[in-house]
Amino acid sequence: MAELILHHYPNSPFAEKIRLILGHKGLAWRSVFIPMIMPKPLLTALTGGYRKTPVLQIGADIYCDTALIADVLEQRAPTPTLHPEGTRGTARIVAHWADSAVFTAAMAYNFQPAGVAQVFAGASPEQIQAFVADRAAMRGGAPRMAPGDAAASYKSHLRRLASMLHGQDFLLGPQPSLADFAAYHPLWFTAERTPAMAGILAVAPEVKAWMARVRAIGHGTAQPLSAEDALQIARQATPLGLTDGPFQDEHGIALGSTVAVAAEHFGTEATEGELLAATRTRYTLRRQDPQAGTVHVHFPRVGFTLKKVSP
Repeated sequence: MAELILHHYPNSPFAEKIRLILGHKGLAWRSVFIPMIMPKPLLTALTGGYRKTPVLQIGADIYCDTALIADVLEQRAPTPTLHPEGTRGTARIVAHWADSAVFTAAMAYNFQPAGVAQVFAGASPEQIQAFVADRAAMRGGAPRMAPGDAAASYKSHLRRLASMLHGQDFLLGPQPSLADFAAYHPLWFTAERTPAMAGILAVAPEVKAWMARVRAIGHGTAQPLSAEDALQIARQATPLGLTDGPFQDEHGIALGSTVAVAAEHFGTEATEGELLAATRTRYTLRRQDPQAGTVHVHFPRVGFTLKKVSP
């Protein structure tokens, strides 16, 4: 069975979500560190343009977005599950809320001057400016939430999480679910990467206790791998067969067409390729790259757009 290769960097909140899911499932994986900002030439050789973190590689199959990566890991290792009985729909709804509303408020709050000083300790002014410009480009020019608004929203989200935790160890019951890993990662950044800002967590003591339980799950067993070796693995592998369900046409675009897939909002760089599959839950594109060879790049349908590329 092909190795799990995670392309990420240590400070990435969304990568922390997947690292913990790997730990929850007791999986071994290879760790490829990627740059925090563009350019990311060795990553985009695999993805064709998608630049957000993390990306999961299994041989010549490339999986983008943590919602899809979580599903792939659930299929790979069904036990222990991310969806304890009766929680699947609720967990996905909570995860979507956490990955969007909670994350947005938390990061706007975290990146105030005291938090920035900790994240970029030792960095030059030029490096900080490059990061700020990169994230502004990812937002497409949309303004970041004002600090006061972010603090108010963040506190409300924390109280809601505390309400969910009342009388139980995890958000949806006695066992961790997808909801826990999604809700944890923005708070992890506050506590672990911007501890000067972590006083806000005191509004929800139940949340702090829950965070300790999630943190104790760990990251599984990781071994380092170079980006160049990951590309060689892709070149030497054959993409897996497509078994995700029948074609579901919502766009009037035939399989075999040249298309572009992009995130709807944040980090909207498109990936172009041949449309191999459009199932109920995902898109799959075939791409040829001089460094990566023939790869299949997979995206979830939710949160992504599909457009035909004119010849």
